Amino acid sequence: MKLSAEAIELLAREYALGTLHGGARRRFETLLRSVPAVAQAVAAWQQRLGHLAPAVPALQPSPALWRGLEQRLFEKPQPAERPGGRFWRWMLPSFGGAVAGAFLCVLVLQQQPQWLGRELASAEALPQSYVGLMSDAAGKPVVLASSTRHGRVLSLKLLQPIAVPPGQVARLWALPADGRAPFEVGVVPAGGKATLTLAAPAEQLFAKVPRLGVRLEPQDQALPPPGPGPEHFVASGPCVKLW
Repeated sequence: MKLSAEAIELLAREYALGTLHGGARRRFETLLRSVPAVAQAVAAWQQRLGHLAPAVPALQPSPALWRGLEQRLFEKPQPAERPGGRFWRWMLPSFGGAVAGAFLCVLVLQQQPQWLGRELASAEALPQSYVGLMSDAAGKPVVLASSTRHGRVLSLKLLQPIAVPPGQVARLWALPADGRAPFEVGVVPAGGKATLTLAAPAEQLFAKVPRLGVRLEPQDQALPPPGPGPEHFVASGPCVKLW
């Protein structure tokens, strides 16, 4: 079976994400072992996805998790769980940044794959992009943001709604690491998707911005810039560059 460069790139992306299943995955693995171009495409995608892992903090097991492990290992069996529940409850909290980073990559590409890749009209590499994932105090992803490196449009995807009280707005702030004060990026919708027009190309704005945050503010009142700590935001998280 001969595949076009476009098809190889598309299948390699799905294979690296783990979203290629069943017979299609088995057939692709046969090509992976015998066609150098396929192996190279898969390796390239795995390398691209690895850029996000270091930006995600390691997940620390909670006391409740350790108690649950002790009960399962040394006490009477627990009631049956729904399919998949035990996997996530056992495995995900026990791994560190590598699993969290992989989850972040899958989430980004499954929610908005076009943010990280152009329409696959050729086998060219991903466009250079900035991607931010902001989570709430419980660690649940809330806002996904992305812009191409030289673009002036920031795409936003709400992964869960933000509870915005009447008379307030959810405002997105960039938190630089070079001593500059946090600066406003724009207003985040309470839910759904939106785009923000940037005041300058993303490269100029986010090159030295490792984190983003969303703060609730009065709609008609300007507040001083927030502090850098997560306690100032309803959601905050890393901003990373992909190239």
